[in-house]
Amino acid sequence: MMDVNQAAEVVQSGGVIAYPTEAVWGLGCDPWNREVVYRILELKQRPVEKGVILIGSSLEQFTPLLNPLSPEEKSRLNETWPGPYTWLIPDPGGWTPEWIRGQFDTVAVRVSAHPVVKSLCDATGMPIVSTSANLAGNNPLLTQAEVEAEFGHLLQGIVTGETGDQKTPSTIQDLRTGKLVRAG
Repeated sequence: MMDVNQAAEVVQSGGVIAYPTEAVWGLGCDPWNREVVYRILELKQRPVEKGVILIGSSLEQFTPLLNPLSPEEKSRLNETWPGPYTWLIPDPGGWTPEWIRGQFDTVAVRVSAHPVVKSLCDATGMPIVSTSANLAGNNPLLTQAEVEAEFGHLLQGIVTGETGDQKTPSTIQDLRTGKLVRAG
């Protein structure tokens, strides 16, 4: 078990951590470190083509993605953030690497209101990968004990904390088309 500052150091040095989010436990790392992102995908047995979510503490952590958006699109984001709402945002400039976007031209982004997530992203100074702590196709893990049993020996750290009171993983919606990808 570790606190947020220790976890931030692990992320910055190329490690994989588990941490609580609004609804489930997540696995996280530095999204710009290809090797560690592939390590998470391997742990989950998740294909890179599916992409992963980036989670941050503020809109400012996503400035390169948000600057090109229309006022209407920015307004939609502001209506749901911070909170358990993930938006698929176009990334025409390639701010995020292909191992984050997967086969898509958008990136899944969430600005969290969860205190552990906010503190973690503030301490790292960047958004981090947020993918549910589970093997692909299995139910997400809901407790620290489940994470320790499933992944504990494979992680460089587990952040002490509790999930929020959200009962389902975040809603995912395409910002351009409005299409609902996953209801939360």
